Amino acid sequence: MILDELSIEHLRVFIAVVEHGSFSAAARALERAQSAMTYAVQRLESQTGLMLFDRSAYRPSLTEAGRALLPRARSILEAAGAFRAQAESLGSGLEGELSLVVEAMFPMSRLVAALREFQRRFPTVQTHLYVESLGAARDAVLESRADIGLIIHTEGDADRLHMAPAAEIELVAVASPDHPLAGHAGALTAEDLRPHLQLVFSDRTTRGRWPDRGVMATQTWRLGDLGAKHAMLLAGLGWGSMPLHIVADDLAAGRLVRLVPASWDGSGRLPRLPIVAVHRRDRVLGTAGRWLYEKVARTDEA
Repeated sequence: MILDELSIEHLRVFIAVVEHGSFSAAARALERAQSAMTYAVQRLESQTGLMLFDRSAYRPSLTEAGRALLPRARSILEAAGAFRAQAESLGSGLEGELSLVVEAMFPMSRLVAALREFQRRFPTVQTHLYVESLGAARDAVLESRADIGLIIHTEGDADRLHMAPAAEIELVAVASPDHPLAGHAGALTAEDLRPHLQLVFSDRTTRGRWPDRGVMATQTWRLGDLGAKHAMLLAGLGWGSMPLHIVADDLAAGRLVRLVPASWDGSGRLPRLPIVAVHRRDRVLGTAGRWLYEKVARTDEA
């Protein structure tokens, strides 16, 4: 069996004969001579050492070996087409792969819409997506593990990161309707909040870049996963702050109630967290990267 000279063209002819039902129909579809079709299939059979078609009837039919190899032949042709398309894209300046890290608090509906359009525009670009929180998202860009980031804005990175506004996250304090704080009338003072377990979204990185903000309770549970915090709030295990867009449906349905602290980290209201699109200043984005960066940096949908 000699497979070193296996030809993509021979596989294309093999598939065409199957799809069009005969050598003559395949020849017309590929605008080739029928003799060329016959030769290509005979060459493929010689290379594999297998009969691919039963020619005893008026129309050729696949043998058992032909049926077994047909899906593989189609996969090879698809891979060859993808290889060709990616090579052409690389030749035009389009990058081969791109990585994006997204802060877990970013509105995922906006992200999904951007990624869906990105896949349509740049199908040959292999993408890598990471959802991280707080310092972990920032570190992924600074350490070149991600080309583009959607991260919470912090001071002191302007010399290393190019930044553009992307969204603003409104935080609200919430608790289950069964929680003792839910029935409190009026604004909640620090004394009201202190005895009750507070669920705090915390940075899992080791550098401690994100100091505690708005921590008022004597007992806290530190959670690095926003989904876990959300589930525990719904279960009534404690109270805490959450992005409004994540709990809006819960508030409307009565699964959570909004708390009104009299003061939060020295302010009269909970903060709004600015999300920025970033990439390292010393790394030039390619065609796809520039498109995605500009798309997620739009603020008109925030």
